[in-house]
Amino acid sequence: LLQTRHAENKQDFCSIAHPDQTASPTESSLPESRKSSLYELVQAGWSKCWSKRENRPYWFNRCTNQSMWEMPVLGQHDVISDPLGLNAASVEGAGDDGVGNRQRKRRLSEDAAQGGLNSFKRPKVNHIYFCQLSIEICCELIYLFWDMNTEYVCHCCYFRIYWDLDIQTNAVIRERAPANHLPPHPEIELQRAQLTTKLRQHYQELCYQREGIEPPRESFNRWLLERKVLDKGPDHLLPSDCDPIISRSMFREVMNDIPIRLSRIKYKEEARKLLFKYAEAAKKMIDSRNATPDSRKVVKWNAEDTINWLRRDHSASKEDYMDRLEHLRKQCGPHVTAVAKDSVEGICTKIYHISVEYVRRIRQAHQTLLKDCNFMAEVQDRLVYCYPVRLALPSPNQPRVELHFENDISCLRYKGEMVKVNRGYFAKLELLYRYSCIDDPRFEKFLSRIWCLIKRYQVMFGAGVNEGMGLQGALPVPVFEVLNKQFGVSFECFASPLNSYFKQFCSAFPDTDGFFGSRGPFLNFSPASGSFEANPPFCEELMDAMVTHFEELLEKSSELLSFIIFVPEWRDPLTPALNRMETSAFLRHHMSVPAFEHEYRSGSQHICKKEEMYYKAVHGTVIIFLQNDAGFTKWEPTPERIQELLAAYQVSQRTLGSPVPSSTSSAPTMPSPARFIFPSLLLSLSVIIG
Repeated sequence: LLQTRHAENKQDFCSIAHPDQTASPTESSLPESRKSSLYELVQAGWSKCWSKRENRPYWFNRCTNQSMWEMPVLGQHDVISDPLGLNAASVEGAGDDGVGNRQRKRRLSEDAAQGGLNSFKRPKVNHIYFCQLSIEICCELIYLFWDMNTEYVCHCCYFRIYWDLDIQTNAVIRERAPANHLPPHPEIELQRAQLTTKLRQHYQELCYQREGIEPPRESFNRWLLERKVLDKGPDHLLPSDCDPIISRSMFREVMNDIPIRLSRIKYKEEARKLLFKYAEAAKKMIDSRNATPDSRKVVKWNAEDTINWLRRDHSASKEDYMDRLEHLRKQCGPHVTAVAKDSVEGICTKIYHISVEYVRRIRQAHQTLLKDCNFMAEVQDRLVYCYPVRLALPSPNQPRVELHFENDISCLRYKGEMVKVNRGYFAKLELLYRYSCIDDPRFEKFLSRIWCLIKRYQVMFGAGVNEGMGLQGALPVPVFEVLNKQFGVSFECFASPLNSYFKQFCSAFPDTDGFFGSRGPFLNFSPASGSFEANPPFCEELMDAMVTHFEELLEKSSELLSFIIFVPEWRDPLTPALNRMETSAFLRHHMSVPAFEHEYRSGSQHICKKEEMYYKAVHGTVIIFLQNDAGFTKWEPTPERIQELLAAYQVSQRTLGSPVPSSTSSAPTMPSPARFIFPSLLLSLSVIIG
């Protein structure tokens, strides 16, 4: 019944293809009157939904809030739901230009076809428009009609496709037992979010009370990343078992902002003001701390000398002020660091111990919730294609999570806590869930698991404006297409269900992400063969651990193994990870892409506006190829392949239209019939009666 109903819906959708597009067999089989009526219904605001209570489809009008069991007929109205006949105005001339008040809006494609502004600069682009009956079916039809010269538009959310879930993996691993991670639950995720927010507040208060500074921007996020490289504790977000306890990342970033935070300087007056503030802060700090007489003498003399110079000389240039500031930092910096060292170490230690206590509370509550679960699975010692993380413990019954839509945003609410995701990305998560989840064929736990997933990343990013988004930046779609076509890449080492391009990837949280295709954290993932892309979060400790893992895998495997790594070009000072890769025995090629000449996809792509999807990189990016002998033979970075990769990376090469799924063949391929077997998910989620 479900397949039959979906097939009917698919025919309805196919009838709304743009006239310029070649008709498919399904489309041409429908009568013209059927196509016209469906298109007019969509234009009038009607959508087909599913009643969970009555277990049957119904029609709902988002403009008038009418609902009908039977397919509506334009020009008629239901006396019960519309007794005054306000919606019964005739629309017979709606399709004619200049007739009535229901004129159809002109589309961009029609303006371009008539020689609109700058139309001569763009190649002819066909458009396929889909209605709002089901977001997922829109995604499937994009694959069905896929063509390089076609732009795909969904009326209900106007979303773009930034992924290709048809690419199969070439990553091979040794079969592994289900993980002993506790399955996610909204109640536990809510508690984790609340405790993590409290931990951020503790960090902010400690920095202000002890050092009189605001915590360095996103230093807490980088602390989480750095700690998880070392952490052996049970929680996937908060650290609880690290050695050493004091974080090098947090210590370094807090110390860099003592006695004051140094910002980028554009004008002479800013440089003068910053120099004065630094001298005053250094003098005040050395007077209030337990410093040695020699340190106190050196700092006070240099600070007072600088202040007197500022009062005397008003004709200095910006460069003079900056040189004086650098000299003052060299003279006072070691002494200021010495007196602040114990205090900053105390901040790092305090935050860590609070985190340990919070993990204990979360673990205890989670085990209480799952005390009746018990499961074991047998694993054979064999090589298999990689597959998502499986949990050893079955999931308990999930609480109700409410779903509603606000324009192109999907909103999920649990106990008053709302998370949001673009409807196009909601559709992507549905597809990933269908491909990867094996314990929920009826999608009964789908909403609660999406809520847990988005809440986890929301908590990890932080609450500040654009905070944490740089940690989830992704490569542009054309780069992924070239990586797959030229180097066989089918796997991302650092991604998430929200920003992944392939359906196989590693991510930070196996407990929440495994249901959506994650293979778990990359540092715990040991492939025997395959071609991989790595664009890690820009955390020095994490990148250094990544290089160690790469070299261990390449040294151990004699099968095809290749890693293409994208890291920032930080050379002042040179980061250990970049230095190790450029001197590695497995280095086959490396190159640099200049700053501001390439871009990344935003880490908030699942919720941001389409005009904010890409941002230019403010630093250079180094692309490094680490391969063993077999991998080099198969995927050698030849000059032709490198040239195509660099061309895809240029900003000017990114098309103004929507990126579309790639294919290794020159012509679009028809998806298999199995792609159109949908669970009753969105049909029961759109608008539920009762």
